[in-house]
Amino acid sequence: MRFILKMAWRDSRASRRRLVLASFSIVLGIASLVAIGSFNANLREAIDAQARTLLGADLRVQGRAAFSPEILAELEAMGGQQAREIALSTMIVFPTAENRTRLATLRALEGGYPFYGDFETVPADAPAKLAAGGKVAVLEETLMAQFGVAVGDPIRLGDEEFTVVGALRQIPGDSVMVAMLSPRVFIPYDELEGAGLLGPGSLARHRRYVVFDDGSDPLAVERRMREAYPDEHLGYETVEERKRELGNALRNVYSFLSLVGFVALFLGAIGVASAIHVHIRQKIPTVAVLRCLGASSRTAFGVYLVQGLALGLIGSVVGAAVGVGVQLALPRLVADMLPVEVDFGIIWPVVFKGAGAGLLICGLFSLLPLLAVRRVSPLVAIRAAVAEAAANRDPWRWVVYGGIVAIVAGFALRQAPRWQVGVGFIVALAVSFLVLGLLGRVVAWAARRFTPKRAPYVWRQGIANLHRPNNRTVLLLLALGLGTFLIVTLALTRATLLAQIAGAGGSDRPNLLFFDIQDDQIDPLREILVREDAPMLADAPIVTMRVSQVRGTPVGEILRDRDNNVADWTLRREYRSTFRDHLNERTERITAGEWVSAVEYDGSGVVPISLEQGVAEQMNVALGDEIEWDVQGLSILTRVASLREVEWRRMEPNFFVVFPAGVLEPAPKFYVAATRVGDPAHSARVQEAIVAALPNVSAIDLQLVLETLDGIFEKVQFVIQFMALFTVATGVIVLVGTMMSGRLQRLREVVLLRTLGATGRQLWQIQLVEYAVLGLLSALVGCGLAVVANGLLAHFVFETVGVASPVTLVVAVITVSAITLLTGLMSNRGVTNHPPLEVLRAEG
Repeated sequence: MRFILKMAWRDSRASRRRLVLASFSIVLGIASLVAIGSFNANLREAIDAQARTLLGADLRVQGRAAFSPEILAELEAMGGQQAREIALSTMIVFPTAENRTRLATLRALEGGYPFYGDFETVPADAPAKLAAGGKVAVLEETLMAQFGVAVGDPIRLGDEEFTVVGALRQIPGDSVMVAMLSPRVFIPYDELEGAGLLGPGSLARHRRYVVFDDGSDPLAVERRMREAYPDEHLGYETVEERKRELGNALRNVYSFLSLVGFVALFLGAIGVASAIHVHIRQKIPTVAVLRCLGASSRTAFGVYLVQGLALGLIGSVVGAAVGVGVQLALPRLVADMLPVEVDFGIIWPVVFKGAGAGLLICGLFSLLPLLAVRRVSPLVAIRAAVAEAAANRDPWRWVVYGGIVAIVAGFALRQAPRWQVGVGFIVALAVSFLVLGLLGRVVAWAARRFTPKRAPYVWRQGIANLHRPNNRTVLLLLALGLGTFLIVTLALTRATLLAQIAGAGGSDRPNLLFFDIQDDQIDPLREILVREDAPMLADAPIVTMRVSQVRGTPVGEILRDRDNNVADWTLRREYRSTFRDHLNERTERITAGEWVSAVEYDGSGVVPISLEQGVAEQMNVALGDEIEWDVQGLSILTRVASLREVEWRRMEPNFFVVFPAGVLEPAPKFYVAATRVGDPAHSARVQEAIVAALPNVSAIDLQLVLETLDGIFEKVQFVIQFMALFTVATGVIVLVGTMMSGRLQRLREVVLLRTLGATGRQLWQIQLVEYAVLGLLSALVGCGLAVVANGLLAHFVFETVGVASPVTLVVAVITVSAITLLTGLMSNRGVTNHPPLEVLRAEG
């Protein structure tokens, strides 16, 4: 072993710079694994440490209607500290901003909530003023900035005017991302009723927050109440549940980023293997001499195995250090997306785990070229072809291949949130490598067979470089194509998600939706819309109801059966259903059964209804099954007569349940309506007119929703692309390392061409052609794979049609081609500047 270590050190003298550069190929892959792993560990510690501030209480009980006397008595019996809240969506009017309006989440509070964490406002005494009561309000800080509102300014909510006493910065349980989608405004609990926003049909959520002074277990209390009041349709949330939900949501992002980091590591390992391959080919004569001097094949193999492991160790240590540095930046990048503050701390097990993974992967990939050393015979000193033939017959190559496949598959399955995702990742990675590797071989073959004979010399020579001995065509296409594939897939997925939402905004589709319209307000609303040049395009009556029985079995009994294959939410929720005698041809189509338009209903008998096919699957019902509904105290027995596919993306009134005409007309109801406006100014004018005449009516502006979601997507995409860029950077490093490792071969070619009379300009143009072809092909194939991946994600995950933005694809092609050209030319800088005699002397 002592001889092996000394020989490995001495033998590396002439090529240390090149080998160290090769070790940097795995640095960014390890750095991404360490950074993401450390951040995830720090995040989990922060969630555990700040667990109670995630909810602000020990238990939250929520209902869509005011709590029944039985529930109120149960809550009062719990004791401890309690707070009440009613939350609903409504329109805010800003008198100081020319009566502009904005949809917001109104939260009316009473009590000491939040009991854990800080209610942060400017000025700091705003929560105290809110608790003291009166017509005061605390507004989202971003909302005040958007409309130029200052402390002391008035706002109007419904029929009442409130004075702003503070700007909200943070409240437990919500992140800035939540506020972007729906800005919050807080008022005293007792002032809500006077605002006239709690009429029939209002989408209010009644909440009670509880802090137990006697040490009661919130989960046990929740289970007891669920069993005791199954028909109350209440929602419960505890700190542990909030932690679990947040952890599951973040695990998907963590898993994705870890997989992206592993791809970078995998790609870097290929670069290390390429460098080792070139290094070993140059050292074959040295190995043959060692064998002639009596060294065994095991000793010779050990010398170069030590060198390969040293490369992995250097890359792992540097990568772990870089990863720790990157982790310093991650909390700042995602601070707005998290409901907890994350402090940086080095998690040594994660660091060692990432470095160990890098060393293992690097070692496995280094074994492939190192196997050739085992078969080097002393005869190779005079006949070099013997080594290549022996290496190709080595059965251990398949063992190493199996080890690489097992490591990749095991990591993917372990990191993925579900095994199906892991398998999908493995298949996608395998297909990408297969396509890019096959493309490299096809390009080399085509360059040999179909080079135009009449093309200029520099073109013919540049294309010939794609199939010359020791070319790096396959490796370069893999490195750049895979990086392009990942980055472009992310960009296209974002475009697809936005287009899915924007699909409701076509030239003939509504883009402004009104809800909470009372029965006697629909006609005045229609008149206002006509007067404002925005005629009503769609409207629908809504009747609230709940499921009481399915196939004769009470809901409470079904919910107690844990093996019922029914999604609980389908039985607990309050349905807002409609009735009509026609299908909405723009958003609905029958997939099974027969549509029934109208019936004569006298209060008895079975009513045929139409269910949305997704909710039918979740409820585990089929055509012909009977469902009994509690329609505000009246029981109606129905039969599933048809199933519908609904286009939920269209900004029109769509429903899970549609009754035929002739049944629900006498029931208490409210309406939703939709119109189309031409521009933001028209939208603001229409909303102002509606709020002035009908203050309880709220509006959703699709364009505003799009802008908000686009801002959220941009932040999430930035974080993901920040890590995915590690793959592209790794590809560039692999590209540089590959060019540097092939510099000796390129030097000899240049010497020969210069000897035959080629000018420096011609040699530069030859390289330009070669790298231009490689960069263009890498970009085109990477973009093609991204388009396919985006299409599959859109179809199977987002259930929509993939969007391939031409601008994104063109920018990607130009950028990757430019990176390839620049990197290739820089890595070979100076090769063409020396006269042939100088280079030949340098070569000995």
